[in-house]
Amino acid sequence: MADITRRLGRRHLRAAPTAHIRHHRAGKLLHDGPGLSFWFRALTAALSEVPVDDRELAMTFHARTSDFQDVAVQATVTYRISDPAVAASRLDFSIDPDTGAWRGTPLEQLGTLLTESAQQHALDVLARTPLSAALVDGVAAVRERITAGLAEEPRLPATGIEVVAVRVVALRPEPEVERALRTPAREQIQQEADRATYERRAVAVERERAIAENELASQIELARREERLVEQRGTNARREAEEHAAADAVRAEAEAARTVRLAEAEATRSVRLARAEAEGAREVGEARARAQAAWLRVHAEVDVATLHALAGTKVAENLPRIDSVTVSPDVLTGLLARLGGQGPA
Repeated sequence: MADITRRLGRRHLRAAPTAHIRHHRAGKLLHDGPGLSFWFRALTAALSEVPVDDRELAMTFHARTSDFQDVAVQATVTYRISDPAVAASRLDFSIDPDTGAWRGTPLEQLGTLLTESAQQHALDVLARTPLSAALVDGVAAVRERITAGLAEEPRLPATGIEVVAVRVVALRPEPEVERALRTPAREQIQQEADRATYERRAVAVERERAIAENELASQIELARREERLVEQRGTNARREAEEHAAADAVRAEAEAARTVRLAEAEATRSVRLARAEAEGAREVGEARARAQAAWLRVHAEVDVATLHALAGTKVAENLPRIDSVTVSPDVLTGLLARLGGQGPA
């Protein structure tokens, strides 16, 4: 929309670069071009604003296929006004000199024209296509048919309109039909999902089995190694016991040999001691015998009185010490009697 301002009873128009302005006064074209800026009088000016930028028109319409199934077509047509003068002469692009707004609805008229033309060509191609084919290749077929049909439409160049591009966004059947058509695909997808789930479970089970087998093999190997370890420990213990027994035997033999040697030495020493003692006893006996013999020889040569005296001396030497002697009259009488009887003899 053009920007119009007031100054002292006059108007000033400033248009956008994408807006083509046509200014007539008294049937004469004074200004013609995009992005203009000029002063004018509201009472004598006839202004038209034609957009020259690319515009997109979204359209939705229903069609029927060859097998009598309703489908909804969603398309977008990009167009532009290539000849503003022709468009301004065919459609009402006049604007209010006070507000700059269109007095009519020219873009709606263009949209109706394009929609009806595109719908006509789309209906033509879908009417000869079954629903299954339309859902598979219908989008491309409808797009090509609309593009070709709009390019050949004589009303568009006559209105100054150029079609830039055509896009068919979607082609959808009725909800019930769409659900019915989705069912086999969903079933197939579900089957594929179930098969993938089963395969994944099978792979998981196989992996668990492999893991269990690995664990079992590990346990078997550990048991085998533990058995070897027990055997080795038994062998080591047996060998250690044998070595201890051998060492004990060696120590016992050594102790026995030492005991035997000590016994032999003790016996030898006892024998020697006994021999020495026997020899000493023999020598002592012989010495005593010689002394006794000498004593006897000496006493044999001495008289009886001397022997008695020696005997008394010997007896006196062996008697205990006598501090006092008490002689009773009886003993003294008997002793004196005996002494008196021995004296005269």
